[in-house]
Amino acid sequence: MDERYHPGSIEDKWQKKWDEHNLFKVDEDPDKEKYYLLEMFPYPSGKIHIGHVRNYTIGDVVTRYKRMNGFNVIHPMGWDAFGMPAENAAIENNTHPAAWTYENIDYMRAQLKKMGFSYDWDREVATCRPEYYRWEQWLFLKMFENGMAYRKESYVNWCEKCQTVLANEQVEQDKCWRCSQVVQQKKLYQWYFKITDYAEDLLVHCDKLPGWPDKVTIMQKNWIGKSFGSELKFQIDGSDEDIIVFTTRPDTVFGATFMCLAPEHPLVETLSRGTEQEGAVAEFVNRISHQERSATGIEKYEKEGVFVGAHCINPATGEKIPVYTANFVLMEYGTGAIMSVPAGDQRDFEFARKYGLNIRVVVQPEGESLDGNTMPEAYTGPGIMVNSGEFNGMDNKSAIDAITQWLEMEGRGKKTVSFRLRDWGISRQRYWGTPIPIIHCADCGVVPVPEADLPIRLPEDANILPKGGSPLPTLAYFQKTDCPKCGRGDARRDTDTMDTFVESSWYYLRYCSPRYDRGMFDPDAVKYWMPVDQYIGGVEHAVLHLLYSRYFMRVLNTLGMIDFKEPFTRLLTQGMVCKETMTCPEHGYLFPFEAERKSADNLVCTKCGKPVEVGRVIKMSKSKKNVVDPNELLEQYGADVTRLFCLFAAPPERDLEWSEEGIEGSHRFINRVWRLAGECMKVVKGVTPYTGPADGLSKDAKALYIKANQTVKKVTEDIEKSFHFNTAISSVMELVNMMYTVDIESADGEMKSILAFGLENILLLLSPIVPHFCEELYALMGKESFILEQGWPSFREDALQTDEVVVVIQVNGKLRSKFTTGAGASKASIEERALADSKIQKHLEGKTIRKVIVIQKQQTLVNIVAN
Repeated sequence: MDERYHPGSIEDKWQKKWDEHNLFKVDEDPDKEKYYLLEMFPYPSGKIHIGHVRNYTIGDVVTRYKRMNGFNVIHPMGWDAFGMPAENAAIENNTHPAAWTYENIDYMRAQLKKMGFSYDWDREVATCRPEYYRWEQWLFLKMFENGMAYRKESYVNWCEKCQTVLANEQVEQDKCWRCSQVVQQKKLYQWYFKITDYAEDLLVHCDKLPGWPDKVTIMQKNWIGKSFGSELKFQIDGSDEDIIVFTTRPDTVFGATFMCLAPEHPLVETLSRGTEQEGAVAEFVNRISHQERSATGIEKYEKEGVFVGAHCINPATGEKIPVYTANFVLMEYGTGAIMSVPAGDQRDFEFARKYGLNIRVVVQPEGESLDGNTMPEAYTGPGIMVNSGEFNGMDNKSAIDAITQWLEMEGRGKKTVSFRLRDWGISRQRYWGTPIPIIHCADCGVVPVPEADLPIRLPEDANILPKGGSPLPTLAYFQKTDCPKCGRGDARRDTDTMDTFVESSWYYLRYCSPRYDRGMFDPDAVKYWMPVDQYIGGVEHAVLHLLYSRYFMRVLNTLGMIDFKEPFTRLLTQGMVCKETMTCPEHGYLFPFEAERKSADNLVCTKCGKPVEVGRVIKMSKSKKNVVDPNELLEQYGADVTRLFCLFAAPPERDLEWSEEGIEGSHRFINRVWRLAGECMKVVKGVTPYTGPADGLSKDAKALYIKANQTVKKVTEDIEKSFHFNTAISSVMELVNMMYTVDIESADGEMKSILAFGLENILLLLSPIVPHFCEELYALMGKESFILEQGWPSFREDALQTDEVVVVIQVNGKLRSKFTTGAGASKASIEERALADSKIQKHLEGKTIRKVIVIQKQQTLVNIVAN
């Protein structure tokens, strides 16, 4: 046995052995309890980054731990392979998205295998493969057939740089989530999924996800955005049509002196058509479409609007009020129409002053009289109703229900609930995605593709347009087809593709039966494996992938395909991996290898020799160049040391700060265990590990045996209850340190059996974390089977109590000293020894002891109160 651990050859050896024995392959087994562990699958960008390594290492540890505890564990991997990044990269690298994607998949698969992750690669899926997206197209047809998918013309979020539409959830602070360009509004025909049908159910079940972090469920609740209020009808003057308004303040309806519509509201164009205002309205709508259109974005602009050339009737007063379109009204809130009450809303007040509109006070403070002509600002507080007909003199809180009931009797209003959530726009004007299985016919209109014709294959030989637009509309052989309903030969296929979040909304179901060819999934396999027991991924997906996945399960449940609604029982959102930035005054951001350390506090740029400034510790980013290449870590330290550092440096939910000292520390610990194992094996090979009671053992043997049992208990609890691998590893380190205090060469038979117990448990406890390392040492101990196939170690309850306890001494609540004493020491003896402690006497000089409190628990505490 070598004195040092050599990861290269050892890790390669065990990865080959695992492959040869199909160690990670799994099938349904009704006699075993299942456990489905899943990390969010990666986009095949070219290389895995250290964030991937951390995420997948966390999942792999839990997978191996659960398997050693007797669970039938499924741990699959695949590729979220469609999307704009592939197109953009193909344009930049003068290649094709398909070639670029498949090459990256091959490269990243090899990287993941080198990390020793226990994936069942027989279950691998790639969402860009026809055998995958065929079933996505099939589900689209079922949703269309059942009224869950529809097409309409509307204003949508448009990214000019990416040349495509974005869902509301993909607009972050008014910018495209991919390229960060400001999003504008554009009118297009789009396909939508009716996620709003499930708004209430999605919201209610946010409180039925105890295994999810609160921050995620709160984000989803806020995005769904349930509001209680009233729906009021303002009849359009000269028409039977109504403008529907949602308001939480129906008590102010008598003060509504004008109506404001969002520029994207369909009535804006309708009402202005043929009037003198048509041109002004069109110009205004076009100009506003280039502004930031979100709750935060609209605050950046001066409030402005334009009269649309029409009036509506206030249902409370019966008077005609003008209809405006205004830049501070958003379609995503309420109905996209607001009754404007300038006396009670500051935005309406400013708008009314600007355009000379009437301000009528309807709520004023008790004992005061407000005048709409002279008031300096809107009054938004509680008060007494005025100028409100029969409701005058009533307090406005009571008037909310009273006025709603009155309008309901008049057929002009009702109590209702509004949601912020909007239907999911899934059309994308990009090439690299799943084709929408719809045909457009001049006679028949929108016609679904027959199921027998699926999949509608994306032509992978299409030439990508240099500016990023989709080539599909230019491909006659793809676009032109026969209408399946009437046979017309000049029908055309829909050339939009689906949002890539559609693929990721159901991939975990496909893993259950990836080669099944009679449906989206094998119902029996899904019944056995689903739902996912533990899901691991980033919190940035809270209102994108995670919400869409919950929605998709409800769709499938409604269609009778599954009997559950929630896809993920537990969710872990891991922290980011962070590192300091380095900048050169001449070359800007530098990669770590571009900065050379001349002394402890002197870094210079390798390109120009100028001093390098070390910046803040922030999330690793290619643009900031504060990244670490996992390939370099594998080359220098091996997979297990890299895995160990990722787990030891921070709890999984916290950000991990990268440090060279940390990775070196993990490297030293691995070799420390390696040397300890080598010394122990000289004397314990063939020795049966002791597993009996602690009583009767010699003092040193008993202490080590108790420590080993305590370590098993601590590691088990840390993994099982909280995934705190860092404290689990720390516990093993303590056991290793204690074993180093033993004179191994002169150990008697009793101590040898304890050493055998300790070493075997160290390897079993560390095996999910550093599997290659532990497999090698386990084999060197003479074991013939894989360590992964062993049971998780157990501990004896009667071997957890030590003969000594630590006594912590506080003076007025502050820690001042500590000592060890026998476990059976009396309170009196502990108090006597605490007061005799030299450090304590120093802190008590000049003070009078008022009280001494001795608390004997797992750790004994003495608190001395003195002044």
